[in-house]
Amino acid sequence: MNAVLIAVLVMVVLSLCRLNVVLSLFIGALIGGLISGLGIDKTISTFSGGIVDGSEVALSYALLGGFAAILSYSGITDYFVEKIINMLKKDNTVKTRTVTKITILVSLIIMSCMSQNILPVHIAFIPIIIPPLLSLFNELKIDRRLIAVILTFGLNFPYVLLPYGFGYIFHGIIKKAFDKAGQPIELSQIFPAMIIPSLGFIVGLLIAFVVYRKPREYKMIQFKEETTRKALKPYVVFISIVAILATFIVQLTTESMIFGALAGILVFFISFAFDWKTLDDELVSGIKIMAYIGVVMLTANGFASVMSATGDVERLVADMVHFTHGSKAMTILFMLIVGLIVTLGIGSSFATIPIIAALFIPLGESIGLSTAAIIAVIGTAGALGDAGSPASDSTLGPTAGLNMDGQHNHIWDTCVPTFVLFNIPLIICGFIAAMIL
Repeated sequence: MNAVLIAVLVMVVLSLCRLNVVLSLFIGALIGGLISGLGIDKTISTFSGGIVDGSEVALSYALLGGFAAILSYSGITDYFVEKIINMLKKDNTVKTRTVTKITILVSLIIMSCMSQNILPVHIAFIPIIIPPLLSLFNELKIDRRLIAVILTFGLNFPYVLLPYGFGYIFHGIIKKAFDKAGQPIELSQIFPAMIIPSLGFIVGLLIAFVVYRKPREYKMIQFKEETTRKALKPYVVFISIVAILATFIVQLTTESMIFGALAGILVFFISFAFDWKTLDDELVSGIKIMAYIGVVMLTANGFASVMSATGDVERLVADMVHFTHGSKAMTILFMLIVGLIVTLGIGSSFATIPIIAALFIPLGESIGLSTAAIIAVIGTAGALGDAGSPASDSTLGPTAGLNMDGQHNHIWDTCVPTFVLFNIPLIICGFIAAMIL
């Protein structure tokens, strides 16, 4: 039995059975460690050591949650949402509702894509933008599963295809893997090889618009007391805009979500536009909401450390090569499946590439794949599972925003739709690319 395969399957099955994701990850890691022979003490120590690697991300998420709560309390986002809703009530025609709905969906696609390249803030925009829009989504009866798919698309597609922002990091990791394997490539070779695989994301997004086109009813739940919100004043609008700009600029210049969030929070405090005690309460409330996402990321890092310590990723590849008997098509397919399994468990395509590349490069050469085909396989295998993994920030981020009123399930409303709609087309497109390049 392969420890990595068993651990990932246990984690996925338990998550689908609605067991808490943190518990599912821990149980999966424990079972994987014991099956591999690490022993319970070694498994727990490895798991604990791996948690440290996710501490920066966890703190970032918590602070971003606090900043989002304060921004929401300022009333600026609610003001614009209320204006749109009032406009719909005055001119509640099919045309007006359709135009508004299309505008919102297209804007979210553009915004989420920009978060990876033009303004590489990753998921930082989600807890700021999405919660205030929930009432508008409800008014328009938009299926939140479609929003989850849109956000996940924007968080994945740009970095897989384009060598800018987070894409520069992703492509750089692939290049570094080839350099380590003694087969140096140019960064410019990666973009052309990833054009066909990245089409899988576009196919999945288009299918989502068809599958989730029907209206879906949600309860109008007020998750913030109206009495706590101050009346919107020009000075508050100015401070809110400054805080948003400060968050983005500081994050870009320091390359740290922690300091970006802190900058935005401090702008509100030093503005004296609100009572400090009230702001502190809002900050703590927001931190509590996003802290859970941080805990999941910490647990996922522990899970990933145990999987690496088992050494069974290499054995998984070797077993699959033996099973395919050297068949080019079968080997490519199994390489993609290995990438899916590893990323699904680890929750990070960026962390998956170094694990699989060292094995896939010589394996690809042995079955006669070109350099471009190997790049396509590695890039696709790394991206597979990032959409749909319960431990991925590409799914945790959308859930954090969409579930603010408790009406969006992380597994069934985010992970399952994104897993099915993106990973199947990705496997098909990645397979085609590897076969024809």
